[in-house]
Amino acid sequence: MLRSVTGEALATVHEAPPLLTRLTAKAMRTAPEPGFEELATVLAEAGRIFATETIAGQTPDDYCRLQALASGVPVGVPRRTVARLEHECGLLPDVVGEHRPVGAASNRPARWVRRGSVLGVVAPSNHPSTHLGWLKAVALGYGVAVRPGARDPITPLRLVRALLRAGLPARLLSLLPGPHPTADTLITAADLALVYGGEDTVARLRGDGRVLVHGPGRSKILVDGPVDDGLLDYLVGEIAEDGGVRCTNTSVVLTSGDHRALAAALAERLAALPVLPVTDPDAALPARPLKEALALRQALTAAAGGAPDLMETYGDGDPTPLVDGDAAVLRPAVVRVDRSDHPGLRSELPFPCVWVAPWHAAEGIAPLRDSLVVTLIGTDPALTDEALRTPSIRTVVHGRAPGWWRDPYLPHEGYIGQFLRDVSGYVTSDGRSE
Repeated sequence: MLRSVTGEALATVHEAPPLLTRLTAKAMRTAPEPGFEELATVLAEAGRIFATETIAGQTPDDYCRLQALASGVPVGVPRRTVARLEHECGLLPDVVGEHRPVGAASNRPARWVRRGSVLGVVAPSNHPSTHLGWLKAVALGYGVAVRPGARDPITPLRLVRALLRAGLPARLLSLLPGPHPTADTLITAADLALVYGGEDTVARLRGDGRVLVHGPGRSKILVDGPVDDGLLDYLVGEIAEDGGVRCTNTSVVLTSGDHRALAAALAERLAALPVLPVTDPDAALPARPLKEALALRQALTAAAGGAPDLMETYGDGDPTPLVDGDAAVLRPAVVRVDRSDHPGLRSELPFPCVWVAPWHAAEGIAPLRDSLVVTLIGTDPALTDEALRTPSIRTVVHGRAPGWWRDPYLPHEGYIGQFLRDVSGYVTSDGRSE
């Protein structure tokens, strides 16, 4: 039974047993690969259907409300995602075309070919736009089997229905809800797998060339210079936009200035975010059932190791206020630490939670490693160059760039096309490529 953050029963979810998962992947391998132009048309139409049409009795507004209630994100998140999906589905063929190596372009002695035919996806529940990842696999000609996240089977189900209505052959797409054994079986049964997970998942699958793992973001901002109101507003947006649930939301702010003053200023601004049910149009914070919310707070306390959360003086000291039935809003946290190597800086929680720490130029790039995104504000250009050369930093943002993550051409932990396709040499009998 899928329940909302308020405890309301939303839907009955039937689970796919491991045997069915294996048989599904096997059957998908026999499906013919559609042509590129056919896929482009299908994807554009699917984006329109997803965003505008009633599907299986569910309107777009129904979808947004149900997705918010099930996943606990503010309803504005699925509403923005609906518009984003409609726009980006039409761009996907062009977007994945940018992933193609130059040497495999037309009239070159190489071809860009699939590494397999079936991609298994172990999807997350943190943000509905993560499903754009496997839509790129569809654009690249793969059959895709999705094991949805436990809190959000709603988004992939609507996407699957939109794709099928748009004309994608049914044998190229499967939705396989289920517990961890279903996910493990899917990873094994598919040719390749795209897996979203935490540190334990990354550690378990690291080194498996068949599996692309998208793990914790641990996105960071380094401020090397004065702090004004505009910068504070920018920092709050990067920390808390979309309820702070994206892996690209900032979880660490380092500064060469007064980190105590910066932490206090961020806490004051974040305290102004409204505490509302997730279905309220003005909701800005995520919610979870009270038991889960308290467990997340306990995890934060353990990671802080005695470091203060400056938000404790706001909101009557209650970090998880009940707003609707059993739903508790996850109020922001601003944890002030006095060194840049504090172990808490490696933690990441699904709400606006930021660690503020000092940084000294002599430390260089070291405190910024192991980050999905590093934003550098006011720093020496040499540090930007070093960040770009650091393999464990996947995206570098130079200066204040609000909404940078919305760029559909931006790689997310690399281009997925580099994982799904490879280059094969191709020469004709007359010695020329075609």
